[in-house]
Amino acid sequence: MLFALSAVMLIILAFFAHRLRVPVKHGWRRRQARTMAAQLRGRDRLQPPQLLYARLRAMDLLAFEELLLESFEPRGYKVIRNRRYTGDGGIDGQVVIDGAIWLIQAKRYADTIRPEHVSAFEALCRARGKRGLFIHTGRTGPQSRAVVAHGSTIEILAGRALLALLTDGPFPDLSGTRLHARSVSVGMTGQ
Repeated sequence: MLFALSAVMLIILAFFAHRLRVPVKHGWRRRQARTMAAQLRGRDRLQPPQLLYARLRAMDLLAFEELLLESFEPRGYKVIRNRRYTGDGGIDGQVVIDGAIWLIQAKRYADTIRPEHVSAFEALCRARGKRGLFIHTGRTGPQSRAVVAHGSTIEILAGRALLALLTDGPFPDLSGTRLHARSVSVGMTGQ
């Protein structure tokens, strides 16, 4: 009887310990993201943009997602990480801006982003009743810009604004209601 009770207690403790700890792969990806974030804020911040984009595109996709989240935190934004990477429903993380939760979708593109990806994220944000940041390493084409042009719940963060986020450069104030109007001046519509 004592053995059975001990076994049940161990199973319960293991279950809660597993739920509370960060999985090994998460830890590795967060360490890679922190290392890259420190490099981009330090010695590598002056590298040519083409090289920085190449480095971002070469990163592990999930570490890239963590890098974005790691880059919001030093700016004073609260970040909400997913408990797991797969099955996240298209949401790669969340950031709290002026008390409102914004959903994040991260994409590593080498070319022009696909407007259907932007539209799908727009629909997801509308369904959840949240604003969203579609963050990517590619170019933003006219069709994708049209998706976010009028009354959209999402903003596209790319180009110089993305590099500013990652290198601690001048970054648009995200607290307003329409980021897009201010972000054009920092080059978010392309590389």
